[in-house]
Amino acid sequence: MTMRPLLYPDAPSWRAAPEKSVLLFAMSGLGKTHLSKMLRGSGTWFHYSIDYRIGTRYMGELIADDFKRAAMRVPFLRELLLSDSIYIGSNITFDNLTPVSTYLGKPGDPSRGGLPIAEYRKRQEEFRRSEVASLLDTSHFIDRARGIYGYPNFICDSGGSICEWVDPEDPADPVLTALSDCTLMIWIEGSEAHRQKLVRRFDRAPKPMSYQPEFLEACWTDYLAETGQPEDEVDPDAFVRWTYAKALAHRQPRYAAIARNWGISVTAEEAAAVTDAASFEDLVARALERRSSPA
Repeated sequence: MTMRPLLYPDAPSWRAAPEKSVLLFAMSGLGKTHLSKMLRGSGTWFHYSIDYRIGTRYMGELIADDFKRAAMRVPFLRELLLSDSIYIGSNITFDNLTPVSTYLGKPGDPSRGGLPIAEYRKRQEEFRRSEVASLLDTSHFIDRARGIYGYPNFICDSGGSICEWVDPEDPADPVLTALSDCTLMIWIEGSEAHRQKLVRRFDRAPKPMSYQPEFLEACWTDYLAETGQPEDEVDPDAFVRWTYAKALAHRQPRYAAIARNWGISVTAEEAAAVTDAASFEDLVARALERRSSPA
């Protein structure tokens, strides 16, 4: 498809804009949240976290109900819960989004913390709907940030799975259209060295992830065939470790297509060198210049 016109078509328009709005997208661990917090700390940027919005607005009740189900299996807590003597909820913050990933879970052996695959698929779909809704809330939060709080600038810290729910080759994709209308979409592109580092980090501490349904089904089927295990004997951590490198390879071309058709890209090294709001603005300007004058 032909590249969609950008919110800021070139470096001069970006630098001259009195109100700037951007969205960062990349695999988790490449600096989206670090940059967002840095800009928030400058005092002139509003930080909108997609994962925080998912956990507080769209999945908060699902997460709390899951806690309550666990509590109801403990006689002491069951009695207190039924008598309204205790309150159970998640304490989600920008720095602690663990309740979301805990609810999402991993498929496999229940004795090792795994979920039945049918329940896992259901939670994946709940997350997909929640992330899409949170992404579509971006323009609303831009208006809130400026109209209520007086922030001139806005940064959306998107989740790593944004690329799973969109078609970057479709010029009418509803999510990407809505986002590009109100933000400049910026891909933080990692190198092969970054990919290897992410794989090693994930191997040490495997975490729940969200996957495009077709990708998940292919991985689940292949893993069962390769290991010969029945669904309820799969080691949940082993499965998500096995899937992670494949997920990176699956997402890379999708991220690249979003940047090519809907936004711009910067390298993870460039992003890591940003130290303040001014150097972030310089980074974006250089990326726009590259976009306008490709080598």
